[in-house]
Amino acid sequence: MTQVVNDGTPEMKGLLEKGRKRLRNVGIILLVLGILAVAFPFATTIAFKTVIGWLFLIGAMGHFYGAWNADTPTRRGVDVVQGIIFGLIGVWLAFFPLGGIVTLTVLLAIAFILQGLLEVLMASRLSQFPGWKWMLFSGGVAILAGILIFAELPSSATWAIGLLLGVNLLSSGFSYLMVSMAMGKVAQP
Repeated sequence: MTQVVNDGTPEMKGLLEKGRKRLRNVGIILLVLGILAVAFPFATTIAFKTVIGWLFLIGAMGHFYGAWNADTPTRRGVDVVQGIIFGLIGVWLAFFPLGGIVTLTVLLAIAFILQGLLEVLMASRLSQFPGWKWMLFSGGVAILAGILIFAELPSSATWAIGLLLGVNLLSSGFSYLMVSMAMGKVAQP
């Protein structure tokens, strides 16, 4: 595959610099969040579960709002049922912090594996930049984290979410910084 690099035009330099800064900033944020998650895995697990619960509660409110404004009884009924389901799930996740951690752990494992596969795909798309292997590495770490979560169920569910989420955030943040630095080298004339 041929390498597409800086063609010397001001537009290309601007695009490279903008992309590099965005990747660097995202990398730093992910690293900070990763450090906090690894330092406090149980608190991260509970916080993660609670945030998801509140997102479901907000979704329930959206469905009830949709039911209020529905133009047909069928649509109104569907929105009410969806709102009730979202509300029950939201209350369970947000207000009962220890309930459902194993289920959430399974979902997180699946999410890590999917994220890892997407990062591997992203790495193949960034292969024209010297730092693409870091993204590939990050994808591999995410896939491994998902597999590790499955392997330790159910005994480690209370700490696995927070710890592995932290490791995944650290890995992603580091890879974004490495790609950003590599892009900076490409942007040099």
